[in-house]
Amino acid sequence: MINTEAEVARLAARCLDTLQERANGMLDHSITSLAIIEEILAEASEFFSKLTKDQVRTIVQEVGCYILAVGHRQFGGAYFWHDDRAQPVLVVGEPEMHVAIMTWDKVSGRLSGDSSDNILFFYQGFAERASTASVGTRALYV
Repeated sequence: MINTEAEVARLAARCLDTLQERANGMLDHSITSLAIIEEILAEASEFFSKLTKDQVRTIVQEVGCYILAVGHRQFGGAYFWHDDRAQPVLVVGEPEMHVAIMTWDKVSGRLSGDSSDNILFFYQGFAERASTASVGTRALYV
């Protein structure tokens, strides 16, 4: 059984190791650092057709977990494994509300060149909802 919290932390740390130099040391788990992640993914999308499946999977998982770590630092919450989508999910606000985010599909879309999968815009939508959700809210950002 996967320890989802440990795996998310491990992959987010690998993202930092891999991208921190390219990001000029600006990856600090802040919302503003997601603008840099967006820029890096936009650049990488230009080379998407040359990436192997393993390279794509690694980028998606590491960057996706970094985004989850940003959310966890901002809102707390807990990580769970979503069996149907085979990826981690961050859930915040329990038990009063349930606002959740999954990132791997969004990172995959952005990496493949879909600019509508803008990472910063996506995260801001989640953050706004997590900040303003009322009791009983149930929302999932994918």
